[in-house]
Amino acid sequence: MAKVLFLSIPSHGHMNPMLGLAAELVNQGEHVTFFSSDEFKKSIEDIGAHYLAYQSDMNIFQKKPGDTKPQKGLMGSLMEPKKFIDDVLAQIRDVKFDYIVFSAAYPYATTIKQILNLPSVSSFAVFVTMKELMESRNPSNDAHEKKPFGVDQSLIDSFKPVREKVMQQYGVTIPENIFDLLINKGDLNIIYTSEYFIRSKAYYDDSFIFVGPPVYDKKYNVDFPFDKLAGKKVIYISMGTIFGNHSQTLNQLFFEAFRDTDYVVVMAAHNVDLSTYTVPSNFIIRDYVPQLELLKHTSIAITHAGMNSIGDLLYNEVPFVAIPLGADQFYMANRAAELGATLVLDINTITAEAIKEAVDQVLTHSLYRENIHKISASFKEAGGYKKAVAAIFELMRQKGVLS
Repeated sequence: MAKVLFLSIPSHGHMNPMLGLAAELVNQGEHVTFFSSDEFKKSIEDIGAHYLAYQSDMNIFQKKPGDTKPQKGLMGSLMEPKKFIDDVLAQIRDVKFDYIVFSAAYPYATTIKQILNLPSVSSFAVFVTMKELMESRNPSNDAHEKKPFGVDQSLIDSFKPVREKVMQQYGVTIPENIFDLLINKGDLNIIYTSEYFIRSKAYYDDSFIFVGPPVYDKKYNVDFPFDKLAGKKVIYISMGTIFGNHSQTLNQLFFEAFRDTDYVVVMAAHNVDLSTYTVPSNFIIRDYVPQLELLKHTSIAITHAGMNSIGDLLYNEVPFVAIPLGADQFYMANRAAELGATLVLDINTITAEAIKEAVDQVLTHSLYRENIHKISASFKEAGGYKKAVAAIFELMRQKGVLS
């Protein structure tokens, strides 16, 4: 039994795929130590992994009340290497690990890999490579989005001395291009989609494997009134937890589009102050919903097209309308549309009527379901977590970790 170190940004989008991977490794006999925040402590312990808490505030996507966007974000976090490196190393100084698994977006993941001199596996919650992501960007009209990831020259200049200090302190190499630190590659790189869904394999070298969406037996401890969905047409709306600058306008448009209709509308509204809204009587709004169970009752969904959400919808063959808000969501929404599986609405011109018309069109035309079925079939053939773990074990045999 090998000892495995897991590092992930403690946000649902990055944690969910890694929890499934860790669960399969534990099931196959590995001893997993998983760093995260207390929000995920129970989920980590439920799969049989050992939980360790980050000593610093690591939720770089967390918004404070009244904020329209996170305080630091992924790029700003690169200016604070100590909390991503030193705090972790201090807690594991007496443990010898055999290999490391990290979220591709974990700041300084490859630095820790070099310091510990371990074989590495990267989990790509954003499943496009940096080159492909940059080439497929579809920025909004917001001036902030006109520069990739909001990076300007001042941030690039500020990062240079930080990079030099880390390299000198630890004797490691760090890429000069700050964008390379956004998507950290490992010796093996796991992509949670199918080859059918991507545009081209030209962006991926032989270190990448495609295993399909991160689908596993999630344990829910959420009270939800499923009885209210019986015999009803159900719309499920989930727009993620990061790009909150659009939430108030969107929520009002959803209310306008579907109030006084035959639909029961379930909205996942994480950390949303509902006191500012007049919620229609046919809406059920929860901070957190048991998504996979809910999809069994869902007629159609509206999504931001985040990787986890779009993977669950396509895998379970649930029709959906996409409203991408940022990051790789434009890529995934537009790719699903290219494959004939959805309609994509522009956040800058969206109206309540457009939302309602798109829902009606996707529900009415059978071609959307047929194309969703093709994608779902490719996902199910991709191999899932068992394929991922088999590839990890093969790598570890090549590295001499496993016999």
